[in-house]
Amino acid sequence: MNHSLHLTKDYYVQQLNYIDENIKELTNLYLSSTPIQERLKHFFNLYVLEVEDLLTTNKRNEIISFFPKVFIGTKVTVLYDEENETEDYVICYSEQSDPDLGHISFLSPVGRQLLFKNLGDKVSLKVPTGELLVTIKEISFVGQLIDYERKTKEA
Repeated sequence: MNHSLHLTKDYYVQQLNYIDENIKELTNLYLSSTPIQERLKHFFNLYVLEVEDLLTTNKRNEIISFFPKVFIGTKVTVLYDEENETEDYVICYSEQSDPDLGHISFLSPVGRQLLFKNLGDKVSLKVPTGELLVTIKEISFVGQLIDYERKTKEA
């Protein structure tokens, strides 16, 4: 069994603490990086509620093995409907983003549009060149691997 799966609950508890401790800075980042028409009122409150629901749903489980939604710390496989090709995105914090590795900030335009989406959802991603129709094909936990991959690349 993958050792990182055992860390999922701790990862999300730490994430809730991080958001709580840094809410002002995170809110400022959200407001400065999100166009007015795309802003969600109480964005971080909504996110916290979703993570708490994930933890509550899995409270009897030793690990969280199924992710029905996209969260920070998950890898999302999207299928580009028109090209019938897939691409992986790791949703992470801004300071962990590395587009060369497929790590995109949850505050980036694509990251924002994928956050909270459900497995199987069809999404129209707005990109500078227009819109791309994608389907969420797979969601998995990779939170503990994000920093490790970045450190390996830097070495």
